[in-house]
Amino acid sequence: MAYCKFRADQLFTGYTLLNENHVLITSENGTVEDVITLENAGEGIRQFQGILSPGFINCHCHLELSHMRSNIPAGTGLTGFIASVMQYAQPAQDFKDEQMRLADEEMYNSGIVAVGDISNQVYSLSQKSKSKIRWYNFIEITNPDDEKAEAKLSAFKTIADQFSGTLYPPGNTALSPHAIYSVSPQTFNLINQSTQNKTITIHNQECADEDELLKNGAGKFLRFYESIGRKTLPIPPSGKSSIQTWLPYFNNGQTIISVHNTYISEEDIVFAKNYAAANGLEIIFCLCPNANLYIENRLPPVDLFIKHNCNIVLGTDSYGSNWQLSIAKEMVAIRQHLPHVPLEKRLNWATANGAGALGFKDLGSFEKGKRPGIVLTGNDWNNSKRIL
Repeated sequence: MAYCKFRADQLFTGYTLLNENHVLITSENGTVEDVITLENAGEGIRQFQGILSPGFINCHCHLELSHMRSNIPAGTGLTGFIASVMQYAQPAQDFKDEQMRLADEEMYNSGIVAVGDISNQVYSLSQKSKSKIRWYNFIEITNPDDEKAEAKLSAFKTIADQFSGTLYPPGNTALSPHAIYSVSPQTFNLINQSTQNKTITIHNQECADEDELLKNGAGKFLRFYESIGRKTLPIPPSGKSSIQTWLPYFNNGQTIISVHNTYISEEDIVFAKNYAAANGLEIIFCLCPNANLYIENRLPPVDLFIKHNCNIVLGTDSYGSNWQLSIAKEMVAIRQHLPHVPLEKRLNWATANGAGALGFKDLGSFEKGKRPGIVLTGNDWNNSKRIL
């Protein structure tokens, strides 16, 4: 068998950052054979400048919104962002299809090998069926009315069945709630019943008004509901924070990727970890730094997640709320604003942690038998690209 040998200024295995005296050995198709020291590697080594790592995992994206590139204003806050998305004039489907193709191509070329993607409809299915990226499809449910819960679940299950019937493997699809402010109690109950032992996702505490709504029945969401003609709240105020309100709806062995978490408190983090441990759940926190800066001009409390040994992954969100779809650029944003966070941690969130969150056991690390892709990121972090 012919082997390929790769060496760079640094080599990240998915868990550990190694120096230039280490060489990655793979088969010609990229299946990992070993990581060995330079003195034992022999000849024929391909030399690179920068960092070699396994392919990146994007745990939160909205491919369907790729057509909104540069069309949704930044800095409006979450309720303003949602209003802009709802009011956006929808272009022709062929334009949407082309923008999804370009977004898919951009992610692949920048080193993203797998994506946890939000789907509200079926029209991303065509591009995903042709993609070189592996997809985990979160069929996102929005339903603020208990009396419509059964019908809504049935409709979204039909969408999920189309994804499962078209994409391989079929298990990479799950129903998921959009957010606490758009899902009724009975809808949460039905999603819990329908997602036993599945990986699901939810948008959480992306703005301060989300907590204000749940704690006090007040805040900007009331004006937002009025603007769309809604007279009742989707969920009654609980007197508690957002995550302390929605997490107790789940008790069915789910892995839950909580996305954004921009305004989560230390008390919430402790609550979520304790509740998950006591109820057989796994809670994972997905950071989308550039999207948080785009919408709220604020980052999540990354240091608190690290302090409490949280399982952290990274996402890009969509072209409605980001300047690019690059996991490398998400790591750059963390470095710029939180330079004390070690590079090794950021890379781990982008690779092994992400693969584990989405259940892609053959990705995320340079371990024998895996085929995780190989990404080169320049030392200046201005670019990343897939080299195998």
